[in-house]
Amino acid sequence: MTKPRSAEFHPKVTAVDPVWSRICDEARDAVRDEPLLGGLIHSGLLHHVTMERALAYRFSLKLASGEMSEQILREIADEAYGDDPTLGQAARADLVAVFDRDPACHRFLQPILFFKGYQALQSYRLAHWLWRQGRRDLAYLVQMRTSEAFGVDIHPAARIGRGVMIDHAHSIVIGETAVVGDNVSMLHSVTLGGTGKEEEDRHPKIGNGVLIGAGAKVLGNIRIGENSRIAAGSVVLQDVPCCKTVAGVPARIVGDAGCDQPAVTMDHILTEREA
Repeated sequence: MTKPRSAEFHPKVTAVDPVWSRICDEARDAVRDEPLLGGLIHSGLLHHVTMERALAYRFSLKLASGEMSEQILREIADEAYGDDPTLGQAARADLVAVFDRDPACHRFLQPILFFKGYQALQSYRLAHWLWRQGRRDLAYLVQMRTSEAFGVDIHPAARIGRGVMIDHAHSIVIGETAVVGDNVSMLHSVTLGGTGKEEEDRHPKIGNGVLIGAGAKVLGNIRIGENSRIAAGSVVLQDVPCCKTVAGVPARIVGDAGCDQPAVTMDHILTEREA
């Protein structure tokens, strides 16, 4: 069955919060279809009045440990969402990105409840808020727990834009001085890392709309131009111009990106000439 597109919200809720209203509608349907999930869905979604509250609850539930209680983590997340409305805006943009680009995502509620890439990204956003507040040790704790819980290690000082999708999300590493633009898509085992022990600006700068294939390594203070593609398994050590495809070890330009929005189309196939 073809899934409805993200813009097709129920008309009676568009003036309120169309994303959250749609999630709640889907949640009620899910409880009806699978009553055994009623407790999880009510506590994780329907019990909350806003998406931010639901995200705070999920964050605290997944990252709590003997070292930091669920209650304290919940208070931290509620404070962050209350202080910075852009956190909620980014969470909505990320969710719509996952729905639009991941063929395995059929409902808005799935990323919040089940997709670790989405959940890890929202945990990073809270860690980044703590970092900007000067609460560095607490930010490191959130980074550590996010890595332990989701297998995703994003330094809280890294800067990541909106509408980002991390698919599958196993073994993602994003370093301290990395910058990721808006509407970027990356698959599992991607590394945005450094090349040595230098302490200054040492990590990649990923432009808007870039598609990074599974297992790709982008290393050093290099720039990846907007709307470019990095083929799976590539090792990128030099700047990449806008709208190009790079592949290989070390990576080289093998052609154009093939379209103006590779991160949205998610087309990883190289032509015979490019391969």
